[in-house]
Amino acid sequence: MSLVAWAIGWVTAAIVLFVVAAAVAYFFRDPERKAPVDPAAVVSPADGRVTAVIEESFEGRPGRRISIFLAIWNVHVNRAPLSGKLQRMEYRPGKFYAAMRSRASLENEQNVFYLDTDRGTIVFKQVAGWIARRVVSWKSPGDSLVLGERIGLIRFGSRMDLWLPQDAEILVRPGQSVAGGESVVARWP
Repeated sequence: MSLVAWAIGWVTAAIVLFVVAAAVAYFFRDPERKAPVDPAAVVSPADGRVTAVIEESFEGRPGRRISIFLAIWNVHVNRAPLSGKLQRMEYRPGKFYAAMRSRASLENEQNVFYLDTDRGTIVFKQVAGWIARRVVSWKSPGDSLVLGERIGLIRFGSRMDLWLPQDAEILVRPGQSVAGGESVVARWP
């Protein structure tokens, strides 16, 4: 469209259309990532900034939740934090609060993944935000996932939550930047 606008002499429209197209292409980029070889490593499921590491039970099991906020300039392709079999996945419709807010984890639209690993079950969520209005999964229950493998994306700003059992050693802290599929956020021997 930008070229058409340029060809018919609409220079301003051509420039605006080009900038919009470039921004969308930048948002949907999907760089290759190299997962660590450490068998105890749990990698970040998303690019972004760690906003919380909190004690939180999940279905009666003690553990901790790591929340990662994805700003509009982060890569929004999400990745498997561990290898395992996708036991189940739940889509939960919801609100669209700002993804940085703690209540977003409970009330916003989300896909919840239950991953059975050799060490036990972990749970991670794609959480839509105020700008992000769609969570997309490319996986289905029964699929085998490999550490760092692409599992879906969240469109235009969002959050990922990762719940790990109490015996996992958390290595990140709030404020730290992480890269999906590469940054080790925990060790779980």
